[in-house]
Amino acid sequence: MSAKVSIVTPPLPIVAIIGRPNVGKSTLFNRIIGFRKAVVSAAPGLTRDRKYARSSWEGKDFLLVDTGGYEPDSQEEIVAHMREQTRLAIEEAHLVLFLTDVSETLNPLDEDIVHELRNTGKPFFIVVNKCDDSKRKAQAYSFSRFGVSTIYPVSSTHGLGISQLLDDAVAALPAPTTDVGDQAGGIRIAVVGRQNVGKSTLINTLLGQQRVIAHATPGTTHDAIDTTFELAGRRYTIIDTAGIRRRGKIARGIERLVVASSIMSLERCDIALLVLDAQFGVVQQDTHIGGYALEAGKACIIVVNKWDAVEKDTDTSGAYAKILRREFNFLPFPPIVFVSALSGQRVMTILPLVDKLYALALKEIKTPLLNKTMERVLKQFPPPVRKGKALKIHYVTQIGVLPPSFALFVNDPTLMHFSYQRYLVNQLREEFEFEGVPIRLKLRRRADSASRPRRR
Repeated sequence: MSAKVSIVTPPLPIVAIIGRPNVGKSTLFNRIIGFRKAVVSAAPGLTRDRKYARSSWEGKDFLLVDTGGYEPDSQEEIVAHMREQTRLAIEEAHLVLFLTDVSETLNPLDEDIVHELRNTGKPFFIVVNKCDDSKRKAQAYSFSRFGVSTIYPVSSTHGLGISQLLDDAVAALPAPTTDVGDQAGGIRIAVVGRQNVGKSTLINTLLGQQRVIAHATPGTTHDAIDTTFELAGRRYTIIDTAGIRRRGKIARGIERLVVASSIMSLERCDIALLVLDAQFGVVQQDTHIGGYALEAGKACIIVVNKWDAVEKDTDTSGAYAKILRREFNFLPFPPIVFVSALSGQRVMTILPLVDKLYALALKEIKTPLLNKTMERVLKQFPPPVRKGKALKIHYVTQIGVLPPSFALFVNDPTLMHFSYQRYLVNQLREEFEFEGVPIRLKLRRRADSASRPRRR
């Protein structure tokens, strides 16, 4: 790879929340940022990667980081990965909120964590969670044994004590540098797919570092993880998501929350990378996920991972591509790339395709050219007669991008058959080279518009 990937850290002070498993870190994270980004449950160990969200208090902006449960001495592989993610969060933080549980005042793991924090030299606050009444609040001060002058008793669930905590936290932070703004994330890419197809490994290979946990255990990723980076002067934000199952197969509780988070990630991305496992071919869940991307109106790239594990002949990729075209015939000719995320083979060919699709999804067509094209299309294949009446298309204009969206002013929207609408979409795609990008048509009754939109 000729150009080096550079992780972009917003020029905001960083506050990291750390602590043992199940002390309420994600609940505190959600309470501070004001919306439910992290998946929260009573089951320990849900947060495994570090998650970022921009937050503000009393006019002061900062970046808040949620981390997985920190267990300093565990030898279990997945816990070791979580511990490394937490240490990275501490390393980049300007302030650490060490969260503990008032009901476990003598847990020896807390002492180990405080010892490690002191060794880093980072400023930290001891925040004692689940102080829902005056008795528990009084118990919180037993943590002063760690030799700190201030203890912050809070209830993340009920919001008690959060204001005082944030007052002191923002006072301890350095001033932010230039505001990055809301649009500084560049092209937003959601990496979606079934469980254990290699999404996290693909992201780590793209970024050139282990930004998210990649593990053979299915379901390692629970939350959507955003990482902004630059390559060759272009900026991207890549979103790792949990593995998605069919809606009918989703269990109640945690998995339902995880899938909802992944689908929301599709809603807020610009381009979707649909990752498949080459060894299993196309399974039903893959096409369902492609359907989610289409419903969200997102341009999609099919990434066939673990290609190095497939036995090949002279036309293996061509034959495989034909199968993909057949199984994903409802998608508008998405680009297909065959990669090995583990070895890095062809991984860096993905971003040029992202750039191409993004430019197409932003393309705007002048209204006169649109109507001239539509006249020719209608002459070539006039609308069929339905219910004894003929559909008349009076006018067309573009009304949006990402995806390209067009309003058709017609005499009666109920006369438009889905097959004819598909024909119009295909003609627009072919004429204006929207290959790989969804197109949306909005039917509007001519009587609903007293005047035509102004020509551009």
